[in-house]
Amino acid sequence: MSHAVNAYFEQIQQKLGQLVAAQAVIDRAAAAMADTVQQGRNLFVFGASHAGILAEEMSYRAGGLAIVNPLFSPALMLNVRPLTLTSAVENVEGLGTVMVDSSPLETGDTLIIHSVSGRNAITLDVALAAKARGATVIAITSLETAKRVTSRHSSGQLLADVADITIDNQCDYGDASVSLPGLAQKAAPLSTIMGAAIANSLVLRLCELMLENGEQPPILASANIDGNQQINRDIMNAYRSRIYYL
Repeated sequence: MSHAVNAYFEQIQQKLGQLVAAQAVIDRAAAAMADTVQQGRNLFVFGASHAGILAEEMSYRAGGLAIVNPLFSPALMLNVRPLTLTSAVENVEGLGTVMVDSSPLETGDTLIIHSVSGRNAITLDVALAAKARGATVIAITSLETAKRVTSRHSSGQLLADVADITIDNQCDYGDASVSLPGLAQKAAPLSTIMGAAIANSLVLRLCELMLENGEQPPILASANIDGNQQINRDIMNAYRSRIYYL
């Protein structure tokens, strides 16, 4: 194996190991999510551009929780052209407020927001608007990055300043993780791997809490295995009033 690839794998292992030490905050966030579900309220997830990959990871997938609702905007997705438009749109202040105001998010709901830098206008708009509606905001962000950047929002705040619970994704400043001789920039980002690990840990812990409370978590089965389609149909029918992506 190449030295660079081995260094990348070592970084992944190291960062995942750091998450083990951060289990307390993951437990706290999962408990907030479980309380939301048990109170009959709703779960939402948001991320802009590549951070939005985590919103896709948590929504309508095998092994995932059926009642996680993504907040999507076509202008922030990776199929927009030109793709560079996403970088401009996520700093149009006010757009995130409109997104939340146009969504079914209400008091008592929980919103997970993924943003490595936590500095862009749309991220702060969404977080502040959600809190104004009485929702709990859980942030997945890089605290190392937060120490070294300033806000691009008129409030002057970063996501970690606004969130009720902040989970550090353990990523370094700049996200990329491996230096190569002759290349000025590091390569191989970590935030998608770390974000997915955190997100699935939250869902897994939430499932444990629901089971401890005598409740069956609505976990979707793989549609690529015969017979599972009916499992998923039953879940969708049972939770239709709390699923907004149908």
